[in-house]
Amino acid sequence: MTVSLPPEMAREVEKVRKAEHRTRSEFAREAFRTYIAIGRRTYTPTTAELRAIEKGRAAFQRGEGLTLEQARAHVERLASKARSKKRRSCP
Repeated sequence: MTVSLPPEMAREVEKVRKAEHRTRSEFAREAFRTYIAIGRRTYTPTTAELRAIEKGRAAFQRGEGLTLEQARAHVERLASKARSKKRRSCP
C-alpha cells in the first residue's frame, strides 16, 4: 500500500512517530485501527467519567464555571508557569 500525504501532514506524522518511537508502518496501522474502531462504535464513558460529568453539570446548575475565554486564559496561565519553571530548572 502506498499513501501520499500533503507536506505539512507528513511533517506532523514524522514528528509524532519519532516522539512515540514508532515506525511509519506502526503509526499508519494504529491510525487505521483507530479510524475503523470509531466507525464501528461510539465511545462509552467510564464510571469515573460519568461521575465527573455529573459533578460538572451540578456545578453548572449552581452557576459555577468559566466562559471559554476564562478557561483559555486559565490554561495559558498554567502553561506559562510550567514554561517558567522549566527555564529556571535548566542549567
